Amino acid sequence: MSTVGSLEQPVEPVPELPQGGSAGASPWRLAFRKLVRNRLSMAALGLFAVIVAVSFAAPLYAHHVAHTDPFASSLTGKTEVNGKRVDVLQQGSGALALGETPIGPTWQRNYFLGADEQGRDVAARVLYGGRTSLIIGVGSALICSLIAVVIGLAAGFYGGIIDGILSRILDIIWAFPVYLLAISIATVLLTQGLSIGPFTISASSLWLPTAIIGVIYVPYVARPIRGAVLSVREKEFVDAAIAQGASDRRLMFGEILPNVIAVVIVLLPLMIATTILTESALSYLSIGVQPPAASWGTIIDDGQQLLYSRPWVAIAPGVMIVLTVLSLNVLGDGVRDALDPRAKLRVKG
Repeated sequence: MSTVGSLEQPVEPVPELPQGGSAGASPWRLAFRKLVRNRLSMAALGLFAVIVAVSFAAPLYAHHVAHTDPFASSLTGKTEVNGKRVDVLQQGSGALALGETPIGPTWQRNYFLGADEQGRDVAARVLYGGRTSLIIGVGSALICSLIAVVIGLAAGFYGGIIDGILSRILDIIWAFPVYLLAISIATVLLTQGLSIGPFTISASSLWLPTAIIGVIYVPYVARPIRGAVLSVREKEFVDAAIAQGASDRRLMFGEILPNVIAVVIVLLPLMIATTILTESALSYLSIGVQPPAASWGTIIDDGQQLLYSRPWVAIAPGVMIVLTVLSLNVLGDGVRDALDPRAKLRVKG
């Protein structure tokens, strides 16, 4: 007589779950864990955070450390260097002693990086300029991403004539060289500002370069979003939502948008770096940030005539631009790798 035990089949042991609770974790949590483990990306994030912190601490540095007004000319001012009172603008060198040369870097609290042609503290202006460049860069990247999400969702979801019209508009913007288009728009708006219904933006407002830069880069973000929407729209869960009677609004913002938002997250750091570069270029050409405001681009323009005598006036903002753009690009690469679906299989607890 056979026993029940003889009918039993060998049972394979249940695989042990990875430590750290990765099993069942959301894709966003897995992506965040992978990003945190990327030391290079974390170092880039830390560098960018330091640049943001010191830039927004510009008023504290100017008022409590350097004790100077970085926006006021100091043609006859004096400062103390190694216990001696010296002129901020010194008599020119050479046999004839022609002209005046700004004081060079003192590596002390006052005029740490020297002065510009108007006797203003370069270090304080670089920090104030960083705050302006970061505000415009981040603001224009957010405006660009917001407009691109709306256009990409509408074009990819509805298709047909709506897709055709929106795609042709993007193609028209994309057909122009970026800087040529930005220069053309800025040149026109700097003379009269911008008026949209009850809203008016003056020519000296920071919103003007922010809006210009944000608009000209919309095609670079909208195109990838449109492609992602076209792919997600054909998925089974979208068909299931349609079968349940979901509205177009529910499909776009409840089903499709959460599955394409990763494209925006990956592109955002790269767009911030790009918009900062664009703002610096426009400000260097005097069609971006307008006086009395300062940005890294305007400071480089101020130091152009001092490259041989006081190169730090132009070098300092240039170094800040390089470090900022480098950190954002490295961070963007890390975010892209963390959100790459093919890389999630390598995540362990």
